[in-house]
Amino acid sequence: MLPSNLSDPSLSIKSPASKLPTEILPGIFAFPPNRDTLGGTAYLIVTPIGNISIDSPAWNDVNRQFMLDRGGVKWLVITHRGGMGQTTAIATELGCETSVQEQEAYLLPELKVTTFRHNLNINDSIHAIWTPGHSPGSSCIYYAGAGGVLFTGRHLLPNQFGEAAAIRTAKTFHWLRQLRSVDAIWAQFPSQSPLSHICPGASTGLLRGKGSIAVQ
Repeated sequence: MLPSNLSDPSLSIKSPASKLPTEILPGIFAFPPNRDTLGGTAYLIVTPIGNISIDSPAWNDVNRQFMLDRGGVKWLVITHRGGMGQTTAIATELGCETSVQEQEAYLLPELKVTTFRHNLNINDSIHAIWTPGHSPGSSCIYYAGAGGVLFTGRHLLPNQFGEAAAIRTAKTFHWLRQLRSVDAIWAQFPSQSPLSHICPGASTGLLRGKGSIAVQ
């Protein structure tokens, strides 16, 4: 079972806007923390059948060109309301489809979004899983490539030891529900799907340059 921690780590990590995304796993790039999402980390998964952005990176010339140079974005998937940032501008400019759990969709009134209740299969290797607690529509995104990767938004974050943990913050919607969601999603691995890495959506500075959390 994953550890929990009641402390609130700093979410105000700032990086120069000109810093390029970093390849942390084969075909998976982490963008610099985004001030528009309170230090959130967005990811780009590059696949032969279309690229997927997990949450919204800072929308600047560097990130725009980085995405375009790799074939653009087919899907933009939001893990929670705090990860939206400039979602509308990104989706409009890149022409990508946008997905979010149904309870958060009203926050994107100018976009036509694909919503889901419990699960959504984005393609054969990527699907979204509803994990309420941090926010009503908080979700995790599972990618079957690179040995199995779980993008957790703020559902699971690094603690001071660099371990994946449920972190209670001032913005937590329902703490006990979040803990139940942790148990439910952790029960899926590895019995149903392989899992080798967790990519959190914030506080990535606590990973001390590792880029992801290795699952033992």
